[in-house]
Amino acid sequence: MTSTFTDQDELTPSTGQDRPELQKAIQEIVDSGFTGVSLRVHDERGEWAGSAGAAELGGAAKPPTNGHVRIGSNTKTFTATVVLQLVAEGKIELDTPAADYLPEFGLDERITVRMLLQHTSGVFNFTGDYYPEFVPGIVWSGQEWVDNRFKTYQPEELVELALSKPARFEPGTAWSYSNTNYVLARLLIEKVTGRSLAEEMQRLILGPLGLSDTVVPDTSPEIPEPHAHAYYRYEDAGQQNTVDVTRQNPSWISTGGDMISTTQDLHTFISALVGGKLLPAPLLTEMCTPHPTGIPNMDYGLGVFVVNTDGGTLISHNGGIAGHGALMYSTPDGSKTLTAALNYVDDVAMSLAVAFQEATQRLVKEVFGGGQAEPAQ
Repeated sequence: MTSTFTDQDELTPSTGQDRPELQKAIQEIVDSGFTGVSLRVHDERGEWAGSAGAAELGGAAKPPTNGHVRIGSNTKTFTATVVLQLVAEGKIELDTPAADYLPEFGLDERITVRMLLQHTSGVFNFTGDYYPEFVPGIVWSGQEWVDNRFKTYQPEELVELALSKPARFEPGTAWSYSNTNYVLARLLIEKVTGRSLAEEMQRLILGPLGLSDTVVPDTSPEIPEPHAHAYYRYEDAGQQNTVDVTRQNPSWISTGGDMISTTQDLHTFISALVGGKLLPAPLLTEMCTPHPTGIPNMDYGLGVFVVNTDGGTLISHNGGIAGHGALMYSTPDGSKTLTAALNYVDDVAMSLAVAFQEATQRLVKEVFGGGQAEPAQ
């Protein structure tokens, strides 16, 4: 569905022949080891959408240019936006202790709502964390995950697991990316509204923007057609096994990274967000105010990375989840966006992680003129 929120959505998609440098860039990503990639760019030259590689291993068909994809941690930007919209409605205050809204977990009283969205709470990441040595959380890789990929996790279960581990640091004293922060944000949204996250997402974002291809799946393993396929590879008795994991119960990552969308819907969302169509100006400014992360040229706001490139500042979030990945970048005024969907063969070693970073940097440099890109989370 075409959004009424951005004029650029009215443009007709170009063909790959009009922007050979973009088609070449995504083909090089495929050549680096990815199964397929689809890219959408909105800029002063209009809209371009194209794809390269394959939708399925061994198949001839390219990925659909606007196929559905599990967007991973791009979910966090949607969730943070809902929290900030509820701040605008007077239902939540950013600097109130999260424990005031969620007393049942015994959270440190110093952890505010802002710290959850900013990843400065110090709460353990339930998918695993570093102290500095690695401390495991839930199982989300290897054959054990493959065999149990339809298991349902309750969000409260993930929070309780995280809170059973020592905090990374005193609240507000450092930065550490933690999926737990956003599961707490989900529970906070549901507590203050009395409605599910999916209902609030529909009311505040998906409905107003006409994002009919974006899904909050909760525990459903389904992904709408069309879509490219996601794969996971693991070793068993010395043999490499590759499994199609396109269908999976995403409750293991909950609001840290469970949503499904398309490159078109991601473009509509990020351009409307930075364009001031979803949040009052003061809250949008707070969202995009950088907090140091310790990562070079990359800070974090409230649910967004603030990336400094040779081509200027970008507002972004990327994500990856078991063979699917998504990129979302915009200039601060929304005049230029890059959204992409990737499908690949994942594994316990995350052997495509470096290629993912290099591919992202290549696309960012091609579209925005800068070489720095934020990591997939």
